[in-house]
Amino acid sequence: MPRIVAVPCLKDNYAYLVVCPTTGRAAIVDPGEAAPVLEAVRREGVTLAAVWATHHHPDHVAGIEGVIAELGTLEVVAHRHDQGRVPHASTLVDEGDEVAVGEVRAGILHNPGHTLGAISFHVAAAGDEPGAVFTGDTMFAAGCGRLFEGTAAMMRASLDKLAALPEATRVYFGHEYTAANLRFAAAVEPTSEAIAARVAAVAAARDRGEPTTPSTVALERATNPFVRSAAPAVIEAARRRDPAAANPDEVLATIRSWKDGFK
Repeated sequence: MPRIVAVPCLKDNYAYLVVCPTTGRAAIVDPGEAAPVLEAVRREGVTLAAVWATHHHPDHVAGIEGVIAELGTLEVVAHRHDQGRVPHASTLVDEGDEVAVGEVRAGILHNPGHTLGAISFHVAAAGDEPGAVFTGDTMFAAGCGRLFEGTAAMMRASLDKLAALPEATRVYFGHEYTAANLRFAAAVEPTSEAIAARVAAVAAARDRGEPTTPSTVALERATNPFVRSAAPAVIEAARRRDPAAANPDEVLATIRSWKDGFK
């Protein structure tokens, strides 16, 4: 399994170094700015070989130019839909493809919804070590990205795909939105003991100055209202806002619209 190092960028973004422990070669997931990534590469003593871009938004790819200017040509992986939208994209991928850095291999999951070219990078479990998935702005801790290019049906299918991974899989997401997402989750399911417990755990972690990444698939199944769009309590909450929300896609659309204006 790779060694994974969270690299805070910008105001609340996370990039991630994915390091092959055998070769010392690494990929950087979603370099939103160059300076923190270059500092992490030097600090960790790794050889950066690749950029893995989950989608084209600038807060996830704006650091590519500066990293390449400093370190030289790198493999830049992006979904084929993002050709011309991710700087220096050199390896265009789709569902079921695989990329590698050193001896670490990651499968591509296409996750349209936030954008049409959104992808996740899934490193399968090995032995007793759980797998890892880098989800960008598709699955957050207790949330999901806004629907900028895709539909609610696309996002629900993408979240279902991620939630179907083994429950111990570690979820490395793109932003430190967890506390705010959990406030919304508690509004959707106010009697959920799992959400209440997670609210307390996250508050304690943030008080200690710790990040909330990674999550796990099990935690998202239990506490993420967007993953839980077929759960009776989430359906009930959505129908209180829109009685016409008749299926899980419409439920997700309703709670996503609710979240967009939630304070």
